[in-house]
Amino acid sequence: RGSGPYFYLPKLESHLEARLWNDVFVFAQETLGLPVGTIKATVLIETLPASFEMDEILFELRDHSAGLNAGRWDYIFSFIKKMRGNPAFVMPDRDQVTMSTPFMEAYTDLLVHTCHKRGAHAMGGMAAFIPDRSNPEVTETALAKVRADKEKEARKGHDGTWVAHPDLIEVAAKAFVEVLGHAPNQIDNPGPVGWITANDLLAVPSGTITEAGLRKNISVGIRYITSWIQGTGAAAIFNLMEDAATAEISRSQIWQWVRHGAVIEDGRVVTEELVRSLTDEELATIESEFGKQNYELQNVAGAAEVFLKVALSPSFEEFLTIPASDLLPQPSRPTTE
Repeated sequence: RGSGPYFYLPKLESHLEARLWNDVFVFAQETLGLPVGTIKATVLIETLPASFEMDEILFELRDHSAGLNAGRWDYIFSFIKKMRGNPAFVMPDRDQVTMSTPFMEAYTDLLVHTCHKRGAHAMGGMAAFIPDRSNPEVTETALAKVRADKEKEARKGHDGTWVAHPDLIEVAAKAFVEVLGHAPNQIDNPGPVGWITANDLLAVPSGTITEAGLRKNISVGIRYITSWIQGTGAAAIFNLMEDAATAEISRSQIWQWVRHGAVIEDGRVVTEELVRSLTDEELATIESEFGKQNYELQNVAGAAEVFLKVALSPSFEEFLTIPASDLLPQPSRPTTE
């Protein structure tokens, strides 16, 4: 059929993990009698350690590589997670960390340059904006943001991209056609010129911490966990497609702010007491929005308890979905008579 088995490999942190996947692919092909190279895989560069090993990851998967992808939201979470103990790496509000933030530009520029140097495809990141067909104003705002994001990716040298909603495909495709024309890729484009250093990848963005940003982290985190325990792993929240990565950013930012006594722009310190107080207010808003019956049926209070646990625990929970899994419906056991 001219096709084959294609994989996305997420969350890799090391070329050694890529080597393991390569061994798996080789074993599968030998077992099935397929030529080596039949299986192809794109690696998501969405952890801070992986950004330092892109050449090595491509080398390990050289017979099976379909390129690298910029997993932007997980990457921000990984950055906070890896550097969480250092007060010099405290991040501003999540909304202030964009693809134009210097450390994010350095990461994507390096991805394009590395891929094209090795003859591999460089894929852009997820556009998370969600159009609302019942609200033309929201839709137009989403389309404008996606258009700007994808035009920038194409200009920077990416060969393709991701979007979070089918209605965004036309906008994204047009942005790339304007740069690539009818070419299938732009691998011959070396990408942004300039030497990217470790300091560039670790440059903490400037910005502020606001009450609105803190509230948004709380609300998004609780709403996402509520959705997740109902079986929906990607949820439209405030016209953005939120997945576990963005919820992880929300809780890890709060953990970092509380741990290091970060100061809101109005002079207040982010404390556990402040987080709990604002959580109560956000829960009241969610209950009013959901209605009391749905609020209880969807176990929003349980989701909030998990969120506060991972956001305020003295030790940093590896992934919020681990404690959240305790809220998942348990399969019924067959009865024996």
